[in-house]
Amino acid sequence: MPSYYELTDDRYHAGRWHLRSPVDEHGQKINPWQFDAGRWLEPQGIIRFPVKPDGVELDFSWAAFSILVVSSRFVQLFERLSVPAVQFLPVQVENHARPHFILNTLRIIRCIDDARCEEVRYWKPEHGQPEKVGEYRSVVGLRIDPTKVEGARLFRPWGWRVALLVSEDLEDALEREHITGTRFTEV
Repeated sequence: MPSYYELTDDRYHAGRWHLRSPVDEHGQKINPWQFDAGRWLEPQGIIRFPVKPDGVELDFSWAAFSILVVSSRFVQLFERLSVPAVQFLPVQVENHARPHFILNTLRIIRCIDDARCEEVRYWKPEHGQPEKVGEYRSVVGLRIDPTKVEGARLFRPWGWRVALLVSEDLEDALEREHITGTRFTEV
C-alpha cells in the first residue's frame, strides 16, 4: 500500500517571504475560500498577493487562508509528472517578477480515518455555522485510510479542506527537485 503525506508550508525557512490575502487589480479582497472547494475556476481578472514581510521567494507557500501559491518550477514538475486533477491559476506577487500560481486542487476524497487520528471534532448545530455541520471542526494527528484514496496523487480530504495530501511519488519528486518551502508529514 503506497504512503501519503500532508504537504504543508515550511514556516521555518530562514528569511522567507509571507504572502497575505489575495486582492484583485483594484486592491479589493478576493473570496479566499473558492480556492479549496475542489472545483475548476474561471479566472476573473488579475489576482495579486501582497507580501509582508518580504523575503526569500519559495516554490511552495501558503498565503493567508491556506491558499497554495507555487512557482513555475513547481508547475513544470507537476506537468512533467502528468499530475491530474489540478489547476494552476496565474497570480502576481507584489515586488516579485517571476511567475507564480495558485494551486487549485480539483479532487476531494472522503478518506480521514477517525479512529487512527489523535483527535477529531465535528461542527455541530450549536456552533452556529449550519453550512459546516457534520464536517471536521478540528483534526489532530491526521491519518487517512489509503484504501479509500483510489490511487489519487493530489487531493484534499473531505471535511478538512485545509489539508493538502500527496502520494509518495509526488513527495519523492518534490524532495528530489529541491522544491523550496515544503514540509511533509506522513498520514
